[in-house]
Amino acid sequence: MPTPKVSFEFFPPQTLDASFRLWETVQVLAPLNPTFASVTYGAGGTTRKLTHDAVETIHEHYGLNVAAHLTCVDATKAETQEIIDSYAEVGVTEIVALRGDPPKGADRFTPHPEGFASSVELIEWLAKDGRFNIRCGAYPEPHPEATDPMADVRWLKRKIDAGATSAITQFFFEAETFFRFRDACVKEGITAPIIPGILPIQSWKGAKGFAKRCGTSIPAWVEEAFETAARDGREQLLATALCTELCDNLVAGGVDELHFYTLNRPEMTREVCHALRINPGVVLENVA
Repeated sequence: MPTPKVSFEFFPPQTLDASFRLWETVQVLAPLNPTFASVTYGAGGTTRKLTHDAVETIHEHYGLNVAAHLTCVDATKAETQEIIDSYAEVGVTEIVALRGDPPKGADRFTPHPEGFASSVELIEWLAKDGRFNIRCGAYPEPHPEATDPMADVRWLKRKIDAGATSAITQFFFEAETFFRFRDACVKEGITAPIIPGILPIQSWKGAKGFAKRCGTSIPAWVEEAFETAARDGREQLLATALCTELCDNLVAGGVDELHFYTLNRPEMTREVCHALRINPGVVLENVA
């Protein structure tokens, strides 16, 4: 079985302890030679400055290709352009362009009157800027605001046509979920790479909360497996095994790159990567 490329997502720290955890996570995972490392925004763009600082530090001190998250939430076009320019000034060449989650307390996304109304508008703006490789998000299962089962596929096509060169999916529990989505995207004429997003489950309670918020369905067998594992004190062992099996199935189905949502905790991601024969210091032939 071929060895896949990998990339990692981190989030910016808001406390001193969280800072130590982030830098430890980067130090542990950087030797696995990721194609890129993305850094998130908080909900409503609340960590905008922290995100910029984390992006700059990871880029300068760890030598990673950093893809900075950029959203449309609570910012004018002029403010967004300032952020774009600041990334370019520190050598960042990749951006993950997203609509973004609404601010805390808001039920739905409301565009800023002087900002971008959607991720498509943001991607078009970045494409005209011309300094960045643009990645976008994708939903292999219907987004909570989707109007019909094919809405997310059509919307992804619009984002690719606007200038995005690849997409990273929301997490899912079964490989078939991704394959069905990939097949639907091909039928829609999408040829850009679609990278499956992988969530190593650090906490089953937390994972269920994430799933509910983003519309990820939880198979009954997964729920039952974690209930049993919790009784036996083997949740982490189960989580590692399921994550490894999911990645194996994806690679067997033709996937050549995996994007891990690390939650700034490196251990399980590292274990899964090692199981996939991705080892520190080994530069893969298929990594650009």
